[in-house]
Amino acid sequence: MTPDDLDLEILRALQRDASQTSSQLSRRFDVSQPAIWRRIKRLQDAGIIAGRRLMLDAEKLGFGVTVFLGVKLATKGRVSLEDFERTVGAIPEVQTVEHVLGLYDYRLRVVARDLADFERVLRRRIMTLPGVGDVEANVLLSEERLNGPL
Repeated sequence: MTPDDLDLEILRALQRDASQTSSQLSRRFDVSQPAIWRRIKRLQDAGIIAGRRLMLDAEKLGFGVTVFLGVKLATKGRVSLEDFERTVGAIPEVQTVEHVLGLYDYRLRVVARDLADFERVLRRRIMTLPGVGDVEANVLLSEERLNGPL
């Protein structure tokens, strides 16, 4: 399926606010609500819309520090990537696990209440995982949310 111009406009609108209803979108684009609903359904069925997410404000929930960790596995042959991903993904403070190409094998997004809490998570939960070698931490100072590829 190749999205047309209206499909792309609908996707842009949903990217900004996925809670918009088909009725709201129909008024915005001057198209009937059933037509908008059918387009969204078609985009979902084609896998172009892969899901919808609720974005939480981590700071307001008490998680004032976000750190990106570069993790290099020390013993790739002895620890399976799937085992590492499953184990590190089970740590509640780890928000994302990305397998990357480059200096590190993985990039993790970790939230913590403060730097002392982050140190605890790093020392007790991440550094103790089997196969973890070098780790580099980058503390997030600010973040600009960008819309996706459209």
